[in-house]
Parts: sequence; C-alpha cells; structure tokens
Amino acid sequence: MAAVVSVSISGCGLLGGDDSSSSSSGGSGNLEKSKIKVATMSTIDTASLRLAQDGGYFKTEGLDVELVEAATGQISLTKLIGSEVDIAYASYTPFFIAMSKGTADIKLVSDASSAGPKSTSIIAMPNSSVRGINDLAGKKIGIFAPNTVSDTLTKSVMKDHGVDFSKVQWVPVQPPNMAAALKNGDIDAGFLTEPFITQAAKQAGTVPIVDTATGATQDFPTAGYGSLGKFVNENPKTVAAFQRAMQKATRDAADRSKIEPLLVKYAKIDQDTAALTTLLTFQSTLDPRRIQRVPDLLLQMGAIQTKIDVGPMIAPQTTS
Repeated sequence: MAAVVSVSISGCGLLGGDDSSSSSSGGSGNLEKSKIKVATMSTIDTASLRLAQDGGYFKTEGLDVELVEAATGQISLTKLIGSEVDIAYASYTPFFIAMSKGTADIKLVSDASSAGPKSTSIIAMPNSSVRGINDLAGKKIGIFAPNTVSDTLTKSVMKDHGVDFSKVQWVPVQPPNMAAALKNGDIDAGFLTEPFITQAAKQAGTVPIVDTATGATQDFPTAGYGSLGKFVNENPKTVAAFQRAMQKATRDAADRSKIEPLLVKYAKIDQDTAALTTLLTFQSTLDPRRIQRVPDLLLQMGAIQTKIDVGPMIAPQTTS
C-alpha cells in the first residue's frame, strides 16, 4: 500500500504513512525504554504496524513509537545497525545475510507476514511469449532488487519445476513501474505482489502466469521485525510491550474491513481495487520451525553461504 513510491525489499505491496500517524503518545515507568524508534517500509506487510499505531495499541502498552521510513530493507537494517532505530522492519533476507556475514547480532522480535495464495505472482502481458513457468528460462524478469524475497521466490518456483534460472537476466524495477516495463517490452515477465498485481491488471491488462506462493514457498515467511541482541537483552519489558501491541494489531488485521481502508488511504487506490486485492497472511508470533524455512532456502539459492539456526535468533516471545 503506497503513499510514497519506494522499492520494497520484502516484495510486497506498498503501505505508506502520514504525519498524523507517525508517532503516538504514551509512556510507562514499568518499561526500560518507553520511547522507541521503529524503521519501517511502505509495504503491505506493515499493515499490522500501521494499525497498532493508528489504533493506539502502542500507547496502551505504554510505548511512544516513532516510525522512521526506509526505502528498502537494507536501509532499514543499516539504520538498526547504526543505532538510528531500536527495531527494524525488513524482509527476512537482509537479516539472515547480516547474520551469515557476522555484520550484526540480529534478534527477531516479531513476525510480519507470509505469502498467501495469489498474493505474490509472476505476471506478463497476455500476448507475451511467456505463458507459463517453463517459458521463463533465459528471459528478462523484473524484480524489486537482487537477493530479496522477489528473486528468491521466483528462483524457488522455477527450481520446483526444473527450470534453469542461471541464465535469467534479473532487472530491478520498482513495483509501480512493473506494468509499464512489461508493456514497453523492457522485461518479459515481472514479480509483483498486491495491490500491484491488481493495479497492473487494471492499468495494462497484465495476467498472472505463476503463483510464487506454491510448492517449496507455500505460506513462505516474507518479513518481520528485528533488533540487536544488546537492545533485546537490556529492554525485555519494552520488547514484550511491542510484541503485545503487534499481536493485537495482527488479530485485528485478519478482519479485511480494517485493511481495505488502509489501502485506500495510503495506497491512494480506489475502493474497487482495494476490494479485489489479495492480501498476505499477517503474522506476529515467531515460530522457529516456520522461520527456519527462510535461511534454508537462501542457502539453497546461494544467497548465504553457511547454514543458520533460527532458534537462537528469536527473542523471547510474549502473549497478550
């Protein structure tokens, strides 16, 4: 859902913020730190975060949260490592790449989303020579950025079908520009998420040819919230308050009637498009077995070089 145009490294639709919802007031002497900064992106995955902010859930938990916009997951992570923020939203890919390289001691504090059926797809023009998964070999495929969920999911579904992705030309394209790139012939196919799949179909007549949330990537974890080990260890009550607010917001996000207004408000799309948009599956509590799928797939795809055990990376989880 997008109020601003930016690349989503998590590979999901855009959700921007506005000045009126960028912070909430509140505070509690019970928390080690009541005022925190959270790096976020304009992605549909952050719908729960926006609900927690707009709905006052953080304030109820005694948290004064300032949302700091980041254009990509890597920028969000950089802000975290540089102590500009206390918690950062990103796709899981940059978190695990940072851990694999020893760049930072990352602790995952909250889940965000997983890819639901038809919420992430490879699309093409109806008159394109690309009509199915087997036609993608050797083609130009638009993705949000290299080594992100967008190319990871695409490579995985190609691998599932025995299609060679080694000779694919991966072309970085911002989500709002994917339909135009396809129409102009700059790319043969493109990875998109909602609401851009629906928008591209209405604007350029594109058609989905592959649902990337299938096979090895069915219900695949796409993004979450991370912090540094030092912050988590020194602020357990603050982290728990953040988790409780996100859990409540995630439960509310299951009600589609609460999400569609956010699409209209922040993505500046019409109500009809919002009603047609296929949503991701929103998550909050981190399940080590489920999240382990991400670094395992990244290892298979060559995005990381060493196996990562997710268990020690997950911060203690609370329940509301």
